[in-house]
Amino acid sequence: MHSLHDVSRSEQYRALGLSTFAFTVCFAVWTIFSIIGVKIKGELGLSDTQFGLLVATPVLTGSVSRIFLGVWTEQFGGRIMFPLQMLITAVCVWLLTSVRSYEVFLLAALGLGLAGGSFIVGVAYVSQWFEKERQGTALGIFGAGNVGAAVTNFAAPFLVVALGWEGTARVYAIVLAITAVLFYILAKDDPAQAERKRTGAKAVSAAEQLAPLKNIQVWRFATYYFFVFGAFVALASFLPRYYVGAYGLELTTAGVFAGLYSLPGSVFRALGGWMSDKWGARFVMYLTFFVSLACLFVMSYPQTSYTVQGIAGEISFDFGVGITFFVILTVILGFVMSLGKAAVYKHIPVYYPHHVGAVGGLVGMIGGLGGFFLPIAFGILLDFTGVWTAPYMLMFVLVAVSTVWMHVAIRRMEKRRHPALGAEKYLSDVPDRPLEAPQAEGVEPPKDRAASTA
Repeated sequence: MHSLHDVSRSEQYRALGLSTFAFTVCFAVWTIFSIIGVKIKGELGLSDTQFGLLVATPVLTGSVSRIFLGVWTEQFGGRIMFPLQMLITAVCVWLLTSVRSYEVFLLAALGLGLAGGSFIVGVAYVSQWFEKERQGTALGIFGAGNVGAAVTNFAAPFLVVALGWEGTARVYAIVLAITAVLFYILAKDDPAQAERKRTGAKAVSAAEQLAPLKNIQVWRFATYYFFVFGAFVALASFLPRYYVGAYGLELTTAGVFAGLYSLPGSVFRALGGWMSDKWGARFVMYLTFFVSLACLFVMSYPQTSYTVQGIAGEISFDFGVGITFFVILTVILGFVMSLGKAAVYKHIPVYYPHHVGAVGGLVGMIGGLGGFFLPIAFGILLDFTGVWTAPYMLMFVLVAVSTVWMHVAIRRMEKRRHPALGAEKYLSDVPDRPLEAPQAEGVEPPKDRAASTA
């Protein structure tokens, strides 16, 4: 691995700051359909399934592109790939305003989706600037650029009211293009790229970069990310529609409430990175999954009326989650999902320090595909069941499966590393041996052999 001895703290913070800002802008662009899509849905008369597909299409491009963007970043450096990706996306966002049919909107959304590929570009770039002991925190801070979703949920509704959805898209395109130019001017080549230029060494081939993808461990990490990131993106896009439909809120209010979910789901990713550095990514993932299960169980419960046959006759009552409590649950869910996103990417530079682009690209792609398939599934569930909370039921099942898989994999790994644990059939984690029998009064207990020889 390249040396970081000549890299100053200011250079590290500069790379991290520029990358985080650029990723925030890209993420705001990536989720723009969560707001302007509501207006487009009304203009074109789309069904919930069609709307879900429109919102999910940019996520498809942003997900699939992460594989080759990660490999190219390892080969050509983030200082080249980041601005190039942003400029291409800005052109696609600008062209979006000239579209009038649903089919062409889907094509334009594919181009806009390149904004999501910025994540793996930034991960591959930032990870080269920091030591292993600080990569979790650094990547957590970078990943806080997910706050771009909150920026869109908070600001875009007001831009739509003032400028229309076309004007909003043009503003986003201009900001993205300016960010691309500033990044290229202010950023530097990462240490690995600078070392290759100095020595004339060739970049690692794509085939070598992709070699670790045969490991099942990589795919397990990707499954975790399918929820903590993919479901985050899906829910950030779905919540405005949910608040408008289920609670009858105005779009601006729905956007603010959705932003309250997206904000902790983004900014606390840095805390998740720090926690992963300090206590380990495994602890953070368990915390994420258990709290998510509790939140999604309550969120899944539909408005229900009960009639109980009591002693003196029938007793009827209603149960449902009020808007205030529901918003609080989404804030908690967003918080633990942000911790989980950081924990997943803490693993990658530790296990695969020379393949961050390819491995991180695959994990990001699978996670991003969650953001593509889940909104479509949400729309299908709404059309098929007619129950507003059905999408949260699906997410609950997804978390339950991930939790079981993670726990089983960890237990198997522990038994491989400590074979003696596999032979224990009757003892739990504590105590590690049976409690000794009580001694009769006046009888001296036997001395511990280990203690007598110490």
